[in-house]
Amino acid sequence: MNFLSSLLGNLNYGTVFLLMLLESTVIPVPSELVVAPAAYHSAAGNLDVWLVIFFATLGADCGATINYLAGYYLGRPIIYRFANSRWGHFCMLNQKKVEKSENYFNDHGMAATITGRLIPGIRHLISIPAGLSKMTFWKFLLYTTLGAGCWNCILAALGWYLHTMVPEEMLNDKIMEYGEYIKVGICSIVAVALLYFLAKSLIKRRKKIETED
Repeated sequence: MNFLSSLLGNLNYGTVFLLMLLESTVIPVPSELVVAPAAYHSAAGNLDVWLVIFFATLGADCGATINYLAGYYLGRPIIYRFANSRWGHFCMLNQKKVEKSENYFNDHGMAATITGRLIPGIRHLISIPAGLSKMTFWKFLLYTTLGAGCWNCILAALGWYLHTMVPEEMLNDKIMEYGEYIKVGICSIVAVALLYFLAKSLIKRRKKIETED
């Protein structure tokens, strides 16, 4: 934890990449406290915000790929065994969380790899069921990049905005406060979008049945 705290206190392109890689595996690193503060410093002229987003997304891709490969090659029994182990619990992981991400993936298909990157509690685990289902790697990587890129842009915009109104000593508290609103908003948007596509699919299926009759 001291190692992570040291990295969080010394944000640059390399530490942003590394922390986001860890966040996309099973290490409990809050992405809000990585990308948003880095963007905050970008607004002060210390970093380039576009490079922050790039390295954050690259790190997320690499971390997600580790989870994907673990699911692809290790399989469900070993993944569950790790989730239920002491190390799994140390990483704030358990079988229920893995099953939740699997259910979300199974319910929403490959699109879950995009939308799942925006949802708390699922974001860092959605790559595991993608690997378990043997999803094509290049599709997985594309969807992961889109989802992680969107999330990192949102966090970067938050950090840039807070630079205009919050002193640095209050930054993390404000990020977590605004972060809750963002999470609720994103979950609502994703839920509405999924309901829309579900309704559209059902209507299309019904019309097809009526045409065949």
